[in-house]
Parts: sequence; C-alpha cells; structure tokens
Amino acid sequence: MKKNKYLLMVSSIGVFVLLIVAAVSENFLKDWHAIQGQARTEDGPIEVRLRQVVNNDLRRTDRCVTCHVGMAPGEQITSQLKVAQPHKPVVHDPAVMGCTTCHGGQGQATEMDDAHGDVHFWTEPMLPAKYAYASCGTCHTPLDVPNLASLTSARQAFERLDCYACHRLDGRGGTIRPGGNVTGMDGPDLSHIGLKGYDAEWYVSHLGKSREGTSEAWKNSFREIGDADLRLLKLLLDTQMGAPKLIEARAQFNSVGCTGCHAVSGFGGQNGPDLSRVGERDPNQLNFRNVPGERTLSNWIAQHFRSPASTVPGSLMPALDLNEQEIDLLTMYMLSLRRRSLPDIFLPKDRVKAMRFGEREFLTEPATLYSTICSSCHGASGKGARFPGNPPNPSITNPDFLAIASDDYLYATIARGRPGRPMLAWGEGEKGLGEAEIRGLVAFIRQLGGGVQFASDGRPARWVSGDVGTGERLFKANCAGCHGVTGGGGEGPAIGNANFLTAATDTFLVETISRGRTGTIMQGFSTPTVVRPALTRTEIESIVAFIRTLEKK
Repeated sequence: MKKNKYLLMVSSIGVFVLLIVAAVSENFLKDWHAIQGQARTEDGPIEVRLRQVVNNDLRRTDRCVTCHVGMAPGEQITSQLKVAQPHKPVVHDPAVMGCTTCHGGQGQATEMDDAHGDVHFWTEPMLPAKYAYASCGTCHTPLDVPNLASLTSARQAFERLDCYACHRLDGRGGTIRPGGNVTGMDGPDLSHIGLKGYDAEWYVSHLGKSREGTSEAWKNSFREIGDADLRLLKLLLDTQMGAPKLIEARAQFNSVGCTGCHAVSGFGGQNGPDLSRVGERDPNQLNFRNVPGERTLSNWIAQHFRSPASTVPGSLMPALDLNEQEIDLLTMYMLSLRRRSLPDIFLPKDRVKAMRFGEREFLTEPATLYSTICSSCHGASGKGARFPGNPPNPSITNPDFLAIASDDYLYATIARGRPGRPMLAWGEGEKGLGEAEIRGLVAFIRQLGGGVQFASDGRPARWVSGDVGTGERLFKANCAGCHGVTGGGGEGPAIGNANFLTAATDTFLVETISRGRTGTIMQGFSTPTVVRPALTRTEIESIVAFIRTLEKK
C-alpha cells in the first residue's frame, strides 16, 4: 500500500515539474521572447506577448509578427534588430492582408522552422526571398505581357525619353535626377498604373503643356515622341502592376515558346502538363533523387529546366539550353502560378479581366505571339529545331517554302493545325487565336523569312491529273523513306495528314517536290543527283496524284 502511495507521490511531483518546465519554456525561453525583449520603441521596451494579424475574409490568422514585430499593427520599433524591422513599402498593407497570403508558410506557428513551413508535412512552405514577387500570382494575373526583348525595349525607351525626370517607376526616378539636380516637377508614381488605369490621351496633354511654355521644367523635360516610342511606352505602362520582376519572369516565359506544349489558364498546348497551378505543388511529393541541394519546390523546378529527363524520368521535354538567369526567371514564373479563392471584394482588376472577360495574359502583337507559341518548335528565327529523340520541326521561314505557300495556306495551317502531330489547331477552342491575331502571325513569319512573298500561278487549287499507279511506285521509291509509306511522317513531315492536304494546293505540292527545300535534306527531284535521275514533270504530277489519295485514307 505504501509503495503505491510513494509511486503516486513521485509521479505527481514529476508531472508538476514537467508542467513547470513547459510553462517556463513556453513563456520565457521561446525565440520570440528574446526577440521582443531586445525590441525598443521611443518609449522604451515593448510588451512581450503573442501578436497576430487576423483577416476573416481571407481566412488568415498569422502570428509571423510575433517575431517580425516591426510589421505588427501599431508597432514603431526604433532598435536596429534586423528581424524586427518594418516591412518594405508595398501595395498591400501586411497588417491587413497578413503574411502567409503572399509569402506562404504556416501562419499560426511561432517556431521558425514551423512558421516558414520547412517541415516535412507542410504543403505550402515560405517562398525564398529572391522569388518574393512570385507571390503576386496568388491573386493577380499579369495581362498583356510581351516577350522579354520587347519588354526590354520598352524599359529602355522610358529611360531614353527621360520619363524618370518626373515619374517614379519601381523605386526609381522622381524629382531628384542624376547628379542631385532637381527639376521641380513631381509626376505620379507609375509603378501600379497598369492596374489603376491612366488617361489614354496623356501624350496630347503633355505635348500641349510643353508647347505652352508656361514652365521651364515642361519646356526642358518634354519633347515630341515618335509613334514607335509611344507604342513602347504604352506597352510598358499597361504591364505595371507593382511587381517588375514577375512581369520580367512572364516575359521570359513568353520568349521560349513554353505555351507551344503547356497550357496556362486554359490557353496553350496539350503535349505537356497543364502549368496553371504548378506553383502549388507539394514539395513532399516530388522526386529529389537527381536534384542536388535543398528539397524545395524552387530548387526542383530550376533543376527540371536544366535537365528535364533526369529530374522526371521518361519526360519528353527537351533540354532548352537556357542560361542560369533565364532559368531563374522561369522558376519565378512557375512559382507564381498559384490561385487562391478570394472574396469578390479582394479580386484585383487584372484577375477579373482574365477570368470573366477572357483577356489575354500575353501581348497579342505578332512578335510576342510567335515567341510565345511557335518558337519552341520552329526556332526563334523560324528555321526549325530538332531535339534528341524527337522528329525534326520544319523551317517555316525557308525562302523555297514561303515562295509557294500562300497566306491562306499559312493561315489554315495555324488555325487548323495537324491532327496527330505536335502542331495544334491554334484557331480553335474558346480561347483560340482570332482571325486578326493569326493574320498578324502570318505576316510576321514572312517578315522573319526576309519578306519573301507568295507567287501565285493563277491555277485552281486542284488541277493535277497524273497516273496514281505510277505515282505510288515513285512515291515508295523516292519519298517513303522520309515521309513514311502512308505519308505518316518520319524524318520528313506527315504529308498524308488530312489538314495538310486540305490546305496545300497542287501547285504547292508539285513545286515542293520539284524545288526541294534549301538547307534541308529535301532535295529538288527535278534535278538529278549521283544516286538518282531527275523526275520529269509528268512523274512529279503522278506522285501528287497519289498523295491526294492518302487524304481519303
């Protein structure tokens, strides 16, 4: 009996001691206690207590400000404690929006690793600091973003025209100019003008003030601007949403043709996975076997761009020969592809335009359309591309091709695609390209090809009347090795494709066989070689007659 009493007494004392240790640890020994103990205001030490930001509309309760106390509502920390410094000026007030809405992490935790989400079970770890702008994609949808070359030209135009003399843009510019000179002019900050909107007639107004000469500053700081530069300035202003690095990242995405294989927000190819929410992937579910470094989503994405097949065994994505800066930008854009459900009061204008009015996330001028959709397969210059293990992608700027390909043929090829091949029907579907967009793309392809124009011979689309039997024999002997016995393709394109044969005229087929394609293995059959004689015009027309029968099959 006494033994049981002693056992109960010892266990009770042990529990009591454990509770005391837990209470002391929780209330005096946590890291945030030490941080707040060192924080000072002008009035002296701050009160040491749990702090949090609660936003019921966003269903957020974030205790990050318990350590980052300088970001807590109403706190004015004057000490130089780095972790307690105030948040940098941003569009959204962290005291209202909370922290995890943008940065990720585990809001209700108070231990550093738990709060940052650096634990095995947490699916939304905090974004690395250098990719912080990716968090804007949680709510925003950047619109009308060009490719990187066009964006760079627009930024250079803004600087070349000395717009920084009066306006601030992403922390630069304003009244203080290089050398400390002051203009006396203070135009609005343009960092968020793409979201807020601006007067489309601003140039007329500015030019009028400059010509009136009521102010020396206006006379000296503003001059006439050409149409090309006005288009560049409009391009830049339309993309200003307060996240310059994210816009640059999207522009990089628009420069390497990823949309040719991957869809984003309902637009793009179907050969690769849909990327619309790839930034939400759980790093705990990824294979890091061949990924050196930290087991983070950003590190996995970057390695995937460097070596797709080793990161994802069996991946058909080719290595794109990207440099580290390009990989860094693409990684940021991938991390930005996340979508949080928001109450209507929090929906930003750009997301509303994209979701409810179908506005495009990429600029629809021809150069951006081409680099966004076509460049990954046909190359930046349209000369075609080939990746190991994949059939070659044809040149679409070859002069021999453009001379016999009408605008209608190019239009039909883009709009209808090639069923069974990587070439999609870009003119179909709810978000497909419109007629004006495709016509602009056709004109740009001709421009890339040196301006070679189609030379019509005035014949109808179908005029060949050759012998099908002779054509079949000649096709198997001369063409099947590259194009397949039934025209299904191989080293050469699939010329038995129904959409191709519908768009191609007999003249196009005859001239292609006769002339060949300069710079490719397709030689003109009207000229003899050391391994075969030349084909006569009648024989070539017989081959075309046979190819036409493949359309029915």
